[in-house]
Amino acid sequence: MAKRPRGSARHRHSVEAVDRFDALVQSALEMIPEPFARALDEVAVVIEDEPSLDQRREAGLGPGDGLYGLYEGIPRTEYAADWGFLPNKITLFSSALLEDFPNPAELEHEVWITVVHELAHHLGIPDSRLHELGVD
Repeated sequence: MAKRPRGSARHRHSVEAVDRFDALVQSALEMIPEPFARALDEVAVVIEDEPSLDQRREAGLGPGDGLYGLYEGIPRTEYAADWGFLPNKITLFSSALLEDFPNPAELEHEVWITVVHELAHHLGIPDSRLHELGVD
């Protein structure tokens, strides 16, 4: 989960900004190298404006905290043959990323980092290891 403190400003983003964000996410997904790209077949990737109240609660976010992305599911390293579970999901939160990274190059980089970070959680890599690798 990529999170950061939020500013007090709340912005509604233009259709163009949202379309550009969608394209950046698609580009980031297309840049995932094999064999990791195959793991994307097991994960729904969605874009939301903001985290829901349940997502905020589950992520342990305080009132001033925001979230760039969130992995919800069972990491590959914890799969068991007899488990039934909901599909794995990566959610990217456009408002936080668009607000914090107005520079297009920085936004593109942070979308990439967030996609890689959340996919790594699906692959069973914890935040501590991602921090060591510089993907946080």
